[in-house]
Amino acid sequence: MLKQRIASGAPILGTFVKTPHPHVVEVLASSGLDCICLDAEHAPFDRRDLDLCIMAARAGSLATLVRTQSSTAHDILNALDCGADGIVVPHVRSADEARSIVARSHYGRGGGPTRRGYAGSSRAAEYGQRTIADHMRASAERTVIVAQIEDLEAIDNIDAIAAVDGIDALFVGRIDLTVALGCTSPDDPLVIEAVKHVLSAAQKAGRPSGLFTPRPADVALWRDHGASLFLLGSDHGFLRSGAAQLRTQAGLD
Repeated sequence: MLKQRIASGAPILGTFVKTPHPHVVEVLASSGLDCICLDAEHAPFDRRDLDLCIMAARAGSLATLVRTQSSTAHDILNALDCGADGIVVPHVRSADEARSIVARSHYGRGGGPTRRGYAGSSRAAEYGQRTIADHMRASAERTVIVAQIEDLEAIDNIDAIAAVDGIDALFVGRIDLTVALGCTSPDDPLVIEAVKHVLSAAQKAGRPSGLFTPRPADVALWRDHGASLFLLGSDHGFLRSGAAQLRTQAGLD
């Protein structure tokens, strides 16, 4: 399972999916990627879109994360009940926020807005085939929670965030972090130092980490700094680069 692979520190390669259609996911399921991340934060995914894309991913045995629109219980529930392997939550700025996200992603005592609402009829619960106890256990064993770090407040609080039990990995939102630092390039020295700071904090806490990098060739560099989860490129990028490559190969440039 993806959760166990992330915990092991094994390198994981995935990509963002920006097109809310199951055919895109179906194609990527045969690509050899370790996972995909449906980008509900920056692309027009509604719950039906998530449902169909996750169904296609599961049919193709492709692990699926959802980058939620927000950290609300509603957005987290949508992704997990549809059967996603986990979530990438944007703009996690404090340890308190991280703890709330963990609570909203798991079942437990108390219920209400601080815990994940239970439904035994969802895809995640195999449409009623699991008992409550079985579904709760399977969910705990499978659900991946990734905190995306991309704000100055998060950098200031990174040691506390990294120490929160239940966070499976930290993921650096490098482009948002670039903007937050007042820079215009993800290669600005300020950005590079901030990324290294996050990865170092994750290592000290024994927490896996990852990031987006605009150049796939840089993966080896960031592996040396402890990163293991890489979400690179997107289906949009593949379409554009593939079309450009086709024109070049056809000798029509």
